Amino acid sequence: MTAAVETPARPEAADSARAPLPYEPQSAAAGRRLVRTTLRGWRLEDLVEAGELVVSELVGNAVKTGCQRQMMVTVERITERRVRISVRDGSCTLPCLIDAGPAAESGRGMALVHHFTRGHWGAELEPYGKTVHADLRAGSTAAG
Repeated sequence: MTAAVETPARPEAADSARAPLPYEPQSAAAGRRLVRTTLRGWRLEDLVEAGELVVSELVGNAVKTGCQRQMMVTVERITERRVRISVRDGSCTLPCLIDAGPAAESGRGMALVHHFTRGHWGAELEPYGKTVHADLRAGSTAAG
């Protein structure tokens, strides 16, 4: 006996995409591909550049924690024009904004996230780590 399965003429785009990634520097490139492909699929091309910069920073910070488990990178569509990029890692150390001086070689990453999200980012502690998220809105990012 066979069951008939109805399929819509055009499948709707998923509301989220995610990828488990290893704690390796090369994971930033995989995170950028996930963000780029997902945002273009949602026709939010104006968020791609900022999204790639944000996910690079969040993944880069996760890599620096030295955790051994996989991190999880997620891109969620919150509204028609707003997305959330998040990275879950195994560290309980929360990110913070620091005032990196002009001669500093690092320390500006979360300031960039803050800039591109217009302050719409945060972090939640979890039993075995944290999730850092950053919200981007089409038409209102510093890049657009």
